[in-house]
Amino acid sequence: MLLAVDVGNTNIVLGVFEKDELITHWRVVTARDRTVDEYKLLLKELFSLEKISVSDVDGIAVSCVVPPVITALEKACGELFNVKPFIIGPGIKTGISILYDNPKEVGADRIVNAVAGYDKYKKSLIIVDFGTATTFDCVSKKGEYLGGVISPGIGISLEALFTHASKLPRVEITAPPSVIGTNTVQSMQSGIFYGYLSLVEGIIKLISKEMKEEKPVVIATGGFAELIGSASGSITEVDEFLTLKGLKIIYSKNSTKK
Repeated sequence: MLLAVDVGNTNIVLGVFEKDELITHWRVVTARDRTVDEYKLLLKELFSLEKISVSDVDGIAVSCVVPPVITALEKACGELFNVKPFIIGPGIKTGISILYDNPKEVGADRIVNAVAGYDKYKKSLIIVDFGTATTFDCVSKKGEYLGGVISPGIGISLEALFTHASKLPRVEITAPPSVIGTNTVQSMQSGIFYGYLSLVEGIIKLISKEMKEEKPVVIATGGFAELIGSASGSITEVDEFLTLKGLKIIYSKNSTKK
């Protein structure tokens, strides 16, 4: 079994693959000060809940954009599973060319998503990842990572509104019944939901024009992918587990196991 771990700024998403099948997955809060023992306890509890033996794990792939987390997580995985985690980073085989000015600046999760998307479609792509930041990543029909767009995420934007406007409440992120809100909560929900929907549609349109290729496949992933993707006319597919799938693909490309 392969344990795939995607460490983001807000959440850690974990998934267990048995051959090509994702058999279970979890999402936990990212805690930058979690200790090795705490990670071991957390992982043991998650595996126990799904009645999966930790001894069945013979591979671990990790994508991490939160440097303070990686040392403790890597050590915990090594001690609990007796497996050295494979960390996504510079110099590994990905199967795609990275055309960023400085490839080392590209977040590991963005490359992993690009690999997963291109492996499936083999054509030009725009991948929209709704995480702490909302990112748009562009892949050419030749499998080249071209670059992308980074904008503030939905969650932190709403939190900033609550924090800096004293009379505005903290609200649930959801689609309101109409664009015109008839109360403060609905008005805020409209601004966040339709504002981000318009941002996504507008950036996809601009990127598509600039890429000058055949119409790209647009994939949405991340925590708010389903919410925005279901209302978007530009998003082709919503894949909640795109990053986990990409981790599996990259792990297989770099594995020495027969």
